[in-house]
Amino acid sequence: MERNQIASFVVRFQLAAIEKDSGKKQWRIKVTHVQEERETLFERVEEAMEYMEAIAEQYRR
Repeated sequence: MERNQIASFVVRFQLAAIEKDSGKKQWRIKVTHVQEERETLFERVEEAMEYMEAIAEQYRR
């Protein structure tokens, strides 16, 4: 029987700033990879998703 691989993440969004003119919110995104207890910071959701996808791909091998 194959052993299931799990990649778990905790994602935290913290409001970093609000642009005065446009009201656009800037977020600081912290992703914690639970198995490795490693934290990484991002400014864009897309970057955080790419990071998590890359780690999850490692578990597929």
